[in-house]
Parts: sequence; structure tokens; C-alpha cells
Amino acid sequence: MRKMAHPIYEANENSPYGNLSRYEVYKKHRILHRESYMTNEQNVKIFTQSWQPADSTYKFKGLIGMIHGYTSESSWLFELNAVAMAKSGFFVCALDLQGHGFSEGSPDHIPDIQPLICDCISYFNSARADHPNLPPFLYGESLGAALAVLVCLKQRTAWKGLVLSGAMCEISKKFRPVWPIEKLLPTAAFIAPSWRIVITQPPASRSYKEEWKRELIERSPNRQTCGKPTAASALQLLRVCEYVKKNCHDLEVPMLIVHGGEDMICDPEGAKFLYQSSTSKDKTLKIFTGMWHQLIVEPNESAEEVFNNILSWIETRADLSSTN
Repeated sequence: MRKMAHPIYEANENSPYGNLSRYEVYKKHRILHRESYMTNEQNVKIFTQSWQPADSTYKFKGLIGMIHGYTSESSWLFELNAVAMAKSGFFVCALDLQGHGFSEGSPDHIPDIQPLICDCISYFNSARADHPNLPPFLYGESLGAALAVLVCLKQRTAWKGLVLSGAMCEISKKFRPVWPIEKLLPTAAFIAPSWRIVITQPPASRSYKEEWKRELIERSPNRQTCGKPTAASALQLLRVCEYVKKNCHDLEVPMLIVHGGEDMICDPEGAKFLYQSSTSKDKTLKIFTGMWHQLIVEPNESAEEVFNNILSWIETRADLSSTN
């Protein structure tokens, strides 16, 4: 498998961009970066951005739409994978989910998952329309992976491949709301949707293995979470898991699932169930022994190993699409 230098090696405890500015990183890797906003059906401004090789004569290998996870964002550490993918010859695009990053909305508050799905479909439809000849792939992390599944269930033939990292198919019992709060969630979400519920321990403490990377994520200027989801959000996350498990048998898109074997946020059993239940004829499951939930926050060598698996999988299917 071909190796490439991942931008994670340039990060330090103060910045994902190391000693350079964000825009100096783009220049170093010869990346053209664009930012914009779209206004969705609820009149909410959604931040979007894209990365691509700066050479205007370059023929892209494909398009990759990226969806971040709960309390995350499309910038900061998450975008290092986007830079690496663009550096490898892809047009890459992403959005900040409502209430996350630069997008409008109450911080990490998700009273309804449907608007987020609609935002993803709307933005990626626009990106694919601008690049109609590129084979499109969808990449999601954690909640973003679950959203990617929901998008593919709605757009059954729109995507050439689906990559799921730490997919939120089954929330670990260690991080589900404590009893009897889980049983009372529907009532709590109706009466006090913004109430921050008690979790056994902050999810970040078991999401990020490398301590300096955990601290780096906390330093993001756009990170507004207190570590406790609202009652409405918790209910939505649990319902998303239930829906994915009930409907993943309808997934026919080529699919790569990567998951940490020691993921204590999203149980690896959920990823295994998704793999076994989907009817895709082209599907791969890779469980990385000893790794936690957020794979880019593993030691650099491990993060690069995961990324190279992802990139190789996408490149192979992009090549097949271009020859068909």
C-alpha cells in the first residue's frame, strides 16, 4: 500500500497546523481552500468549505464529502484528513452541522436529526452538480458516519462508496444516560429539551487516546461543548442508532467500515452488525486492535495507518469508476 506523509505529523500541542498558520499549511501542501455559507430551509446559516489541489489543470480522482461527529467541526483536527485527501488528488468538501463550528444553532443541541440530513444532502448535491464527472464518495466520523448512512439510505444510487469511521451504530453502555434517565428521556426531551443530562464520565476522556491531542481538541476556538448532551440531543442520538440498525440491511453502496477495537463511545459490535446486515456486495470491515474512538487522535503512526487504508480503498474504487 502506498504511503503518504499525513499532515498530522505537523501538528503540535498548540495547533493542528504546527508552527504554521492554517493558510501557510494550504500553501505548503499546494491546496486551494474555499469557504462559504449556505442558508438552509430553516433559515439557518450553515458553514461549508472545500479543499482541492491548487493546480488548475489537475484532473481530480474523485469527490469526497465529509461529515464530522457530535461536538466536532469540519475544521481543526478533522480537516487534516481533508487536506491529506486533497493532496492525494481529490476534491473534498465538508460542512459544519447545525450548532457546531461556524454554523448557526444552539451549541451541540440536536432536537431533530432530519434538518442535519437535509443540510448534508443539499450541500453535497450542490458539490456533485459542480463536478458531475467525478465519482463521489461519502466519509463520516461517529455521528457523521451515522448521518452518512442515513444520507445513503435516502440517495441509494448517488454515491460510489461510503467510508465510516467510528460509526455511531450502538452507543456503549458506559456512555448511555444512567438509569432511569434513559427511560425518561422522551419526557425530558419534551419538557426540557435543552437540559444537560448527566453522563457517567465526559466522553472526551475515552474518545482521544493521546493526551496532547485531547488537549489540542479542547483548544479549538470553535469548541463550545460542556461535555454533556442535552436531553433532546441524547434522545436523537439513541434514536439514530435504532434507525440505522433497523434499516442498514437496505444499504447496497460499496462500504468501508473502520473502527477502534477499544472504542468505548460507539461499541464495535454496532459496526460489526452494520457490516453483517448490509446487502452491499462490496464491503470491508477493519477493526483496529487497541485503538479508541477518534482514530486520528491515536499516535501518529496509527492514525496514518488508518488513513492509508481509507485512501487506498477510495482510490481503488475511484479508478474502477473512471474506467467503467
